[in-house]
Amino acid sequence: MHTNLKPVAAVAGSLALAASLTACGTAAADEKVVTVYSADGLKGENGDGWYDQVFKDFEKETGIKVKYVEGGSGEMVQRALREKSNTQADVLVTLPPFIQQADSKGLLQSYEPEGSDKVGGSDKSGDGKWTSVVNNYFGFVYNKKELTTAPKTWEELLKGTYKNKLQYSTPGVAGDGTAVVIKAMHDFGGQEPAMDYLKKLQSNNVGPSSSTSKLAPKVDKGEILVANGDVQMNFAQSKSMPNLAIWFPARDGGRPTTFALPYAAGLVTKAPHSDNGRKLLDFMLSRQAQQQVSEIGGGFPARTDVKSVDANAIALAELLQGVDVFEPDWKGIDKNLPAYIDAWKSATGS
Repeated sequence: MHTNLKPVAAVAGSLALAASLTACGTAAADEKVVTVYSADGLKGENGDGWYDQVFKDFEKETGIKVKYVEGGSGEMVQRALREKSNTQADVLVTLPPFIQQADSKGLLQSYEPEGSDKVGGSDKSGDGKWTSVVNNYFGFVYNKKELTTAPKTWEELLKGTYKNKLQYSTPGVAGDGTAVVIKAMHDFGGQEPAMDYLKKLQSNNVGPSSSTSKLAPKVDKGEILVANGDVQMNFAQSKSMPNLAIWFPARDGGRPTTFALPYAAGLVTKAPHSDNGRKLLDFMLSRQAQQQVSEIGGGFPARTDVKSVDANAIALAELLQGVDVFEPDWKGIDKNLPAYIDAWKSATGS
């Protein structure tokens, strides 16, 4: 009897080994997890942001745990690019022009989330590679305790009042930093006059910052008086930073301007948990999550059929009154971005 038992045990062992090896191949796909690489701004400093609520609700509904990695818009794309041969992220969320950059570098696969048919044409790609999940606008912040009235113009920022009291995040690294260059080029009428202005502004600039979200606390404390940002992030931060206020620079004699800077999300090519990534994208665009964009996140819903009437939504609408909104040529910006960044580095000595 003993001689018969040994082969059975051996067969059982080999079957178990084969099963475990097979499991190794499918474990990643079956794992109840989704990894998100995102530009900063949607996660609250005190766990009270839009992401905090959405991820909590998503985990409760699906049992899928969200692993979250945050950084500057360009930084997140560069990280995903470095990992292209060993993909770690499932969902990438970043600002223009970096979402277009991610697409042009083959980092995104086509997927149209449920509800994306309700997102405006300019807020998503035509081929389903990315869809805006939170709409937003570029802006600046100032310390309303130290400055009794908000700055109004770009030219004002050249005054001695702002010597070492002004900072903006690094173009090419941070989405909002890149937005400084885009807005300056629009407002000053081209690359050359914009770079001439930014060269002059450099004498007041504290220096580089890879993350825009780190600038608002410095403004609130009075360490600096003015910084760049975006409406959603700064509006959310102002709830816990009483001295923070939002403004939009104009040219001397002109009207203040801004442009849409949405948080756009896409499914990463060869995502290790593609199905979970699709589920999260669907959830982000669900009516429930979109309704919470202004109420919790301080942003604007990406879905045009979701009309927010909460106090935040009303305050956000008032902020944009009298501000001209222009639409950048994102394809052109994506194509020419390296040249713009090189011009900025040359002008500012960065």
